[in-house]
Amino acid sequence: MTKVLILDASKSMRNTLRERLEYEGFSTETADSETVVRALCHRKSFDVLLTDRAVCLEDAAVPYIILSAEGSLDAAIAAVRDGAEDFLTKPIDMNRLLQSIHRAVAHGEESPAIPMVRPSTRKTRRAGAACGPTEAIIGSSAEIVRVRNLIAKVAPCEARVLITGENGTGKELVARHLHALSPRAAAPFVEVNCAAIPSELIESELFGHERGAFTSAIKQRKGKFELADGGTLFMDEIGDMSPAAQAKVLRALQERKVSRVGGDRDIDVNVRVIAATNKDLKEEIRKGNFREDLYHRIGVIVIRVPSLRERAVDIPELTAHFIGQLAAEYRMTPKEVTSAALVALQSRPWSGNIRELRNAVERLMILSGEQITEEDVETYC
Repeated sequence: MTKVLILDASKSMRNTLRERLEYEGFSTETADSETVVRALCHRKSFDVLLTDRAVCLEDAAVPYIILSAEGSLDAAIAAVRDGAEDFLTKPIDMNRLLQSIHRAVAHGEESPAIPMVRPSTRKTRRAGAACGPTEAIIGSSAEIVRVRNLIAKVAPCEARVLITGENGTGKELVARHLHALSPRAAAPFVEVNCAAIPSELIESELFGHERGAFTSAIKQRKGKFELADGGTLFMDEIGDMSPAAQAKVLRALQERKVSRVGGDRDIDVNVRVIAATNKDLKEEIRKGNFREDLYHRIGVIVIRVPSLRERAVDIPELTAHFIGQLAAEYRMTPKEVTSAALVALQSRPWSGNIRELRNAVERLMILSGEQITEEDVETYC
């Protein structure tokens, strides 16, 4: 069993990470100081360390992943140069964290000489400070400026938000900004993809279950609403949720209570719900696929994220941003992009939006020569 040591100044962050990682099958220990970390490492070995700061582990060689409130490119590059396996920003994307842990463990098994966590001169934010968003919302077009202005107005209040837009436009990023700029920023940001969960499991996923509630329920499990208590629950692709699940979500929003599958008591939850969809929910209501009362509950504020085709003027900024990210990730020298190449990128349809553009820039970084040219764009995009 993979052994993970968690060092973080925030007790809620330590508990959230521990609960999620143990659910995923990891063995965990937590610490709130370097002294405790050293004592734990002296008593037992760990496969990976998750840390919110630089810490010297002396003779204890262990791969580590930085979980930082500072999301700048400089900070990420510095962490990787100092030996970090990865650099993730808060609020933490759990899927990416799990991938990073598996990579760190695999790297540790391959290499006997694992760098220790070295001290850094870079200052960290004080414990409890608001977490910065995972990434900046890049662009200066009127469409994206409007989105940023809406986020700034809506984030501090408790209003529920519905984010609409095509796949790949950055709806999750908008949700993370809403959380990071809200009074709930220090609390959990929990996400659930409603389209990825079978209808027969969605109730257990959202509300949890008691041991023995069904055949595979071998232990009690908290649902997403409970895990997000005090923070934000991001319900992605809510338009794909079954009618039965919609009714249960509506009750949870109305009463601020949930009941685990197989349970006989209500559990109070304090959650701000942010939902997202790529569907026209008003049209889904007319078709009888979505509840109108739920729509009005989740859509107090509606933020529409424009497609990349509507904001092609932002493509040069986005391209430069992705080149910087990828250069740090692959430890490559950033490449220049010719003016003709940028024009070629702006002229493409981008049905996959920002996600497709990032994939294209990644191919160009890997396959092009010293510069990214128009010919490269035509060949690799």
